[in-house]
Amino acid sequence: MALKSLPEYEIQAAQAHGHLCAGQILGLRMALYGVKLLGIEDPTGADRKRLVTFIEIDRCATDAIPIVTGCRLGKRALKFRDFGKVAATFCDLRDQRAVRVAARESSKQRAAELHPEIAAKNQQQMCAYREMPDEDLFEIQWVRVAIGPEDLPGYKGARAICAACGEGVSFKREIVREGRTLCRACAGERYYEPV
Repeated sequence: MALKSLPEYEIQAAQAHGHLCAGQILGLRMALYGVKLLGIEDPTGADRKRLVTFIEIDRCATDAIPIVTGCRLGKRALKFRDFGKVAATFCDLRDQRAVRVAARESSKQRAAELHPEIAAKNQQQMCAYREMPDEDLFEIQWVRVAIGPEDLPGYKGARAICAACGEGVSFKREIVREGRTLCRACAGERYYEPV
């Protein structure tokens, strides 16, 4: 199954996200540009095991990226790094290449210039983001991403058991401190507080 048209992806994105917005269109365009730059023609079919994607924000655009790429957290092909940036890095595992695609800050202003007749900013941006050239929407940077085997899709490894809480820890995420194997929560990286 080769790449689809933007309108086809928009239908899927709206279903997955619950609505269609400018961020969704931006995410679709970002993913389409990323796979195009890498030369991946069928990211959800024949090429599905070639691609790992790192996303840098947890907003609307992020929900659209897996629609094009097929990368999902549960498949270990989608990685989240909370940098607060509308950006994603697309990694071709076969050819050992990666490209980081970031939304240009100027894209919102450019949308206003292209469609001053549309008062609602979301509608204005949706319209503009559909028609703007990739180079006007995004900055690209060819990068190198070190992905260890424990972070690859399909990795099978031994589970460690936390000496403090007894929970299992997968994918070499344990921490050894003073000879004790600990999960990250028990080692002090807890994002929650027991009550």
